[in-house]
Amino acid sequence: MYAKQYEITLPADYDMRIIRKRVADFGHLLDDRAGLALKAYLIRERGVDGSPVNEYAPFYLWHDIGAMAQFLVGGGGFQGIVRDFGRPVVGHWTGLATFAGPARETVPSAASRRLTAIPADADPEGTGLGLADRVEREIAELATLAGRANVHTAVLAVDPRHWQLLRLVLWNGSVPEQEEATERYQVAHLSAPGLADLPDGRHW
Repeated sequence: MYAKQYEITLPADYDMRIIRKRVADFGHLLDDRAGLALKAYLIRERGVDGSPVNEYAPFYLWHDIGAMAQFLVGGGGFQGIVRDFGRPVVGHWTGLATFAGPARETVPSAASRRLTAIPADADPEGTGLGLADRVEREIAELATLAGRANVHTAVLAVDPRHWQLLRLVLWNGSVPEQEEATERYQVAHLSAPGLADLPDGRHW
């Protein structure tokens, strides 16, 4: 599994109904995309849930890296973003774990993202296994979180260039106030052609 996300920050006075209409008009085009586990069409609106910005920030989980490459650079869909907004930086992460929550059969309406840096001293005992231990703890925490009644899907992934962990959770209803998150989003649409094929638990 491979995760990617791009964040298009829009002017403070931007009418986000334009983005919602874009999603309504074109979101269904990936509902049956081969190689794609899911695409969550994520939106932040300035002043809502503490967001300081207007932002369109789609999040993807891919089963097939070739299908992801075709989407990004082979004329398979990303060209519409480049045409309308310019070419954004695309964050990408290697998938570590996914869990289905009790609300998997519902349509998620919100998402939370937490990005955390992995400290350079993550291996205090010098065994070389400090990172593995940290990831195991994160997976255990994610499994517990995924048991909440309104969780649709919970994801953990790693960026090994910047050494960051990403935790993304899709929720039925609003993100709980106590949820630790660096960003909170609205889900305008979910394309999930390969959702049923996501493994439950860690990916190795």
